[in-house]
Parts: sequence; C-alpha cells; structure tokens
Amino acid sequence: MSAEHEKDPAAALKRPRAFLYAPIDDAHSTAKIENGSVFFTLYKKETIMWESLIMENDDKKKMQKIREDAVLKAQENAKAEAEAKAVQTREHRKLALDATIKLEDAERQRIEEQKEAERKKATEELERWKEQNERQKKVQEKDWSRQEQKKTPGKLKQERSTTKSSNQGTSNRTTRGGSTGNMFSEKLKEESVPAPRSVSSIQIKFTPRVFPMALRESRIPEEEEWLCKQAEARRMINADIAEIEDLTEEEKNPDWLKDKGNKMFATGNYLAAVSAYNLAIRINNKIPTLYLNRAACHLRLRNLHKAIEDSSKALDLLIPPVPDNAKARVKAHVRRGTAFCELELYAEGLQDYIAALKIEPSNKTIEEDAEKIRHIIQGSD
Repeated sequence: MSAEHEKDPAAALKRPRAFLYAPIDDAHSTAKIENGSVFFTLYKKETIMWESLIMENDDKKKMQKIREDAVLKAQENAKAEAEAKAVQTREHRKLALDATIKLEDAERQRIEEQKEAERKKATEELERWKEQNERQKKVQEKDWSRQEQKKTPGKLKQERSTTKSSNQGTSNRTTRGGSTGNMFSEKLKEESVPAPRSVSSIQIKFTPRVFPMALRESRIPEEEEWLCKQAEARRMINADIAEIEDLTEEEKNPDWLKDKGNKMFATGNYLAAVSAYNLAIRINNKIPTLYLNRAACHLRLRNLHKAIEDSSKALDLLIPPVPDNAKARVKAHVRRGTAFCELELYAEGLQDYIAALKIEPSNKTIEEDAEKIRHIIQGSD
C-alpha cells in the first residue's frame, strides 16, 4: 500500500480488516508475502471449534473498541519484549564480567604461586650456602688447632712475645672500638674474604642484520629508523595514569596486557579484550599492534567507526613502510576497508583493499574481495 493511501482517512477506512471469531496465538502465528499476496498462518489460542471465521457484528463502536484493545495489547507486548531483551543484555554483560574476573583471578593466582616457588627456591639456596660456609669454618678451625698442637713450647713463647709487642701499639685502637678481638677470629675473617678480581675489558661485537633484498634495492636507513622507533616505543611508559598504581609489575607491561587481550579475543570475549588493549594503550600509546588488535575487536562488536579510527592510528604508527611491518600494514588496510564496506562506503573500502594488494600482490583472498567490491560499486551505479 502506498504512502498516499496511508495519509487518506477515507482510504484507511476502506482497507480490508478481519475481526476473527476468537483470539489467536500471536507468538506462533506468521505472515509471508509471495508474488504480491500475503499468506497468514494463524493458530488458535484455545483449541475449540469456531462457529465462523470472522465475528458477525455490525456494531461499529464495538469493532472500534476491539481494534483499540488489540493495538494497546500489541504495544504492551512490544514493550515487554524490549524489557526482556534489555534484561538479557544485562545478564550477558554480567556473565562476561564474571568470566573476566575469573580469568584475572586465575592469572593472579598463577603469578602468586610462581613467586612463592621462586621465594622457596631462593631460601633453600641461601640455607645451603650457610651450611657450606659453616662446614668450611669448622674445617679451618680444626686445621688451625692441629697446627698449634704441633708447635714446640719454645716456639709458642716466642710467638706470644711477638704478639704482645705488636698488640701494645694497637691497644688504643682496639679499646676505642669496644672489643679487643683475638688472633683466631681475625685470621678466619682474613681467610674468608676472597681476593679482589683483576680488572679487564670485554669487547662486544653485534652481528650485522642481513636484509632479504638485494643491497641496491634494500631500504637500510628506513629499516634502521623503524627498529629505532620500535625500541623507543617499548621503553615509553605513561606512569601518570591512576590505574598503574594498583597494578603489579607484570600488569604494567603492555606486552603482557596485549597477550591477555589476545587470549580474551580467542575465547570470544571481545569486551574484555578491548579493556585489556585500552589499558595497554594508556600505558604506552606508541605500539601499533595494540591499535590493530583493538580494531579487530571493534569489527566483531560492530563498532565500525572505532575500527576505522584504530586502523588509521595503526597506519600512522607503521611509518616508515618497510618489509618488517608489511604484514601489519596489510591487516590495517583490510580491517579499515572491511569497516568502510560494512558502512556501505564501498569506494573508500576499495581504496584500502587496493593499498593492501600493492603491499602483498600475491594474496588471492584480498584480490577476490576487492573484485567483489568492484562488482557492488558497478551494480549500484
């Protein structure tokens, strides 16, 4: 029925209406349009025999009242269905949050167990070192006692006289320290302290990087610039955000957060993955992989504008374009092109697919998708 007929009150009154004999089951009833005709499949609400298909009554007021009640009931059903969907959405979000908390608790428990194992190992090594040191001291004491027993009485008197004369010159120094000490303890201390190591220099030589391309075609300066940018980006950490104060050392690492987001993405928990990538980006906003992975999550969540924004940010960080970041640039162009096509901006999407093909011409999947987009644009023209 055309829009002009809808606006005409007289035409609206002449439209065909059927007041059925008894109520029907709206939930199971269906309507199908084929070849310009509408086919209704209606189910009775109560399994009783109807005397006729429609209600035989010419009372217009009663018919109008039945129609108004039916409209109100349909509105109430739609409202109830919307509320049920909202409750279901809240339940799904709650379940996703619970799953995230459980995974974080399990990861935290694993880290604590690992720390405890390392602490026990260090304690055991310290105890073993103490026992070994005590055994060495006992052996030294026994050796010294044996040597003393072998000495003659005359030799012992001579050593005592020499030790007395040497101790007279240092008596003031020892009494000022609060203890006189003895020869045996001083000798043990001297023997237990190892000799200082000799000073020397170590020369370090780095293995030069080998580029797969021929030297005349290689882009060594751009490669070196890209490597320097990556190394500098890894060292950058934004310590000003409030969340970083309550995090452990592992949780402050963007790479650890990226791996956590990848695990969430693999399990289908895209909201939790986005949260992990968000925190990693707040800590370090110079790593292109974080934006690239978050764009993939936004595509799954149908946040198409955010997917375009993250893909563009990743492409801005993937400069200079070198073979080392070629795969990442292909992913960024394909994900941005996919988001454009989902928004029915096929011309912009085709440009990204063409850019991806220039980087990776042998990729048949991208070539086929680009051809499909061309057909869509030609068909719309």
